[in-house]
Amino acid sequence: MTKRPQQLESHPISNTQALWDDAENASASLGCWTCVDRGTCGGAHKNSSFFDCTDYCRCADKASCDLVCRGNPAAFVARVREVDGFKLTTAPRAPGVSVDPLPSMVPFIEHNSARHGRLNFPIVALPLYALIDLGKAEMKFKDREALTAKFGIEPQVRLVVSGVGRDRKIERYWELPNRVELLTQLQSLGIALITPPNFSVLTDVPRTDNLHAMKRILLAWIEMAEAGLPAALHVNARTERDYERWAELIAVRSEIQSIAVEFATGAGRGCRIDWHVARLRQLAADVNRPLRLIVRGGARVLEPLRQSFDAVTVIDTDAFNKTRCRKQAYFSDSGKLQWRGHPTANGEPLDDLLQQNVATLHSHHTYLERLHADRRVVRSGQGPIIAKNGYG
Repeated sequence: MTKRPQQLESHPISNTQALWDDAENASASLGCWTCVDRGTCGGAHKNSSFFDCTDYCRCADKASCDLVCRGNPAAFVARVREVDGFKLTTAPRAPGVSVDPLPSMVPFIEHNSARHGRLNFPIVALPLYALIDLGKAEMKFKDREALTAKFGIEPQVRLVVSGVGRDRKIERYWELPNRVELLTQLQSLGIALITPPNFSVLTDVPRTDNLHAMKRILLAWIEMAEAGLPAALHVNARTERDYERWAELIAVRSEIQSIAVEFATGAGRGCRIDWHVARLRQLAADVNRPLRLIVRGGARVLEPLRQSFDAVTVIDTDAFNKTRCRKQAYFSDSGKLQWRGHPTANGEPLDDLLQQNVATLHSHHTYLERLHADRRVVRSGQGPIIAKNGYG
């Protein structure tokens, strides 16, 4: 899906949160029972007036609809063929590429504006779409030195590349004719971990659009693994059945060592984030082998996730974004992480402020990770490990 349709029929969906799937309290829509994709999809569960998920497509002109929707049969067939059907199990196996251990927090760096020096931190995360010129279908940087100079980071730094982005960027990535070649060039830069594009799994579109997006995520991850890149499979899901399908796939494909999620947008809204956390914890239990989880957003749900996953790494955007807004991180007398204004003079570089914020956020997440480990030891009956200086 490249964009949301502009021509809408007179069946408005004023609140897309009203379409959150709720299999616990609602049966599948009436039209789901005879749908050919029900076994894969699982059905749409919501107490509403919709006959089935095709009613979610509100295009007045179906021929111009760019959703993966049966309302536009020719385009629908082409999009299904594009991914070899909606079943995840039809995707080829990927080679196993080991993922080296990662710290509890990796700072996300978007650019080096308002900085003169280089951030001194052993590992950083960069946006995938800042490394590739999507218009020219080529890498923006010829070598690692050019890349690190552009982002204001040390040459020896370990790199995590995040595929999370807006629809416009991730769709343009999918349209690139030479993705394999670009990924091979990216691999030569020495990447510690990469996550594939998080193709949108929206609530107010036909389920076929969701199934197509999830299959593309898997295929993009396979391309990255085939290029020799350590990759974390991005788990986007809308329903319980979506999470079940991911769990079934991961359980039988040992090459999947890490998965990624993003809570900065739709999945992190309101109480829905707790629903996603519960599904992720069930996924970890169903897979029943060590998995690393890479998280963007959702700071308040890290503790329950750490209870279910072998390790959790946060791609932290706060240190960079708060620095840009002239905010400084500090610990209160009670040890709580807080922020305060830090005005700067015109033209004053932000290097020191970013360095301090990154160090403070790293201490914060490292402390929380160790605190969880201590609690796990207590629950196992081995006795507590007392941290005398939690943030020190």
